[in-house]
Amino acid sequence: MTHQISPPVIDIEGRDIHGEGARLRALGRAAKVALPDGVLAWWVTDQGLVKQLLTDPRVSRDTYRHWPAWGGGDSELARTWPLAVWVADRNMITAYGAEHTRLRKLVAKAFTARRTAAMRPRVVAVTEQLLDRLAEHPAGAVVDLRAEFAYPLPVEVISELLGIPGEIRDDLLHGVHAIMDTAVSAEQARRNGEELYRLLHELVAIKRTRPGDDVTTGLIQARADDGDALSEIELVDTVLLMFTAGHETTVNLLDQTITLLLAHPGHRARVVSGELPWEDVVEESLRLEAPFANLPMRYAVEDIDLGDVVIARGEPIVIAFGAAGRDPAVHGADADRFDPDRVTRREHVAFGHGAHHCLGAPLARLEAAIGLPALFTRFPRMTAAVPPEELRPLGSFISNGHARLPVRLG
Repeated sequence: MTHQISPPVIDIEGRDIHGEGARLRALGRAAKVALPDGVLAWWVTDQGLVKQLLTDPRVSRDTYRHWPAWGGGDSELARTWPLAVWVADRNMITAYGAEHTRLRKLVAKAFTARRTAAMRPRVVAVTEQLLDRLAEHPAGAVVDLRAEFAYPLPVEVISELLGIPGEIRDDLLHGVHAIMDTAVSAEQARRNGEELYRLLHELVAIKRTRPGDDVTTGLIQARADDGDALSEIELVDTVLLMFTAGHETTVNLLDQTITLLLAHPGHRARVVSGELPWEDVVEESLRLEAPFANLPMRYAVEDIDLGDVVIARGEPIVIAFGAAGRDPAVHGADADRFDPDRVTRREHVAFGHGAHHCLGAPLARLEAAIGLPALFTRFPRMTAAVPPEELRPLGSFISNGHARLPVRLG
């Protein structure tokens, strides 16, 4: 008599993202797992396979076309699944084939090398403003660096780039943070999604009446000039994509890099002195602590025979960017260790790969390249207020950061 082994259930609270990734890697390059409500998916931890699937034309992120269980958005699952907001959007990264190419060309205009370089003076100015505010804290006071530095820096930059007006910015940020909490009930997740989209439609309405020299206005104008350029839902979801990816990933990058340097005084001393390039520190941080650890979902457009397993047509796939960054087959037996001198430090997939490489990655790297050296130069005696193991994760299996980052500035 044979006994079928039940697939492991994913901890959607993300209490031990890396430990879970290691356990799933031990089950194979791609392992069948259970998500909320018994949804089964393939969890991919192998970096080589991640790259293969991110460039495979037989893999799609179009939930409406390629996930039968979604029923084109009309199934019971589509109405009630707690993670529905993560697969229901329609934008550049969820489009398939020619649709992806069409949308990516529109979004790419917002993140050209010239436009990113033009943001440098503003990133410097925002950084200095935040450091000045930090310096106002009394000596010895405990300061939450995520809330007072890692968070406001990218938020200010992406908000200006997109033209998010002040009267709606805080509500939008709250809406984005609400969907990042993947541990809420299905009903709360539904309400969070509805409120977020109400705010996004309100933003678009504001920008239609008060256009500016910003990316959101540009996307609205593209829709007005060519009705085939963007549908209304594509417009709204593209703004959501850029706003979310444009700050949440960078917040986590800053948060995690600060945490790593405070826990490794030797590397900190080398990078501050100039012996170790900041670029190497940032890339190793991205490898070790991917800002988005896991991202649901992709789907097999047809059966994909991987040799050891077959991902059947219509089956969901979750790319585990965090686990891929710690793949010992690529990064060595000590892949869980922070080592900015690591030969493979740049060979990560934290920002995706191929046609699905993040267009905003240069802006995130620019903010880190300016913000981190300025922070450690201004506060050379900064210390962690709690040991790294006592830092509490965000409560998400997707977004990889800390709820708080308490330090003493010295």
